[in-house]
Parts: sequence; structure tokens; C-alpha cells
Amino acid sequence: MPKSTSYHEKLIQDLKNPLEAAAYIEVVLEEGDPKILSKALKNVIEAHGGIDRLSAQVKELYNKLDQMLLEKGEIEFYGLNSLLDALGQKC
Repeated sequence: MPKSTSYHEKLIQDLKNPLEAAAYIEVVLEEGDPKILSKALKNVIEAHGGIDRLSAQVKELYNKLDQMLLEKGEIEFYGLNSLLDALGQKC
């Protein structure tokens, strides 16, 4: 019997494709839920090798955006754009 792949593993594999990641982020943004956006950003970062592979500047930006999502439930577009750009996602 073939081994099945978990949903999370499949999602992370799919998010390695920039078009898939862009579509994923777009759908999440349409939902408008800050908790889901926070998780989605974590998933995209994981697909790109994890937080430890990011530069110190990008880690700081991600942490700032994540904190804003938790505290205010919203983030600045330019900050999100900068993070996605650093991850290879052109907006």
C-alpha cells in the first residue's frame, strides 16, 4: 500500500512553486483573517527553507509583521510586499 503524504507536507511542496505560493497568499489575503495570514506566511517561509535561511533583515521584517498581525490584526502593505519580495514572490 502506498504511503500517503500529509496535507502539510504537500502544501509545503506546492508552495515551493512561486505561482502556487502567490495564489495561496492571494486567497489568504481575500479571507482577511490575520491568524490565517500569519500561518500562511509561516508556510511560505517553510517552503523556502525555513526562518533560519532568511537574512537577519528579512527575519526582523517577518517578526515585525507577525507581531503586528497578532497585536493589531493588520499589517502594512509595503512590509508584506518587502517580505514576499525577499522570498522571491514579486507583487
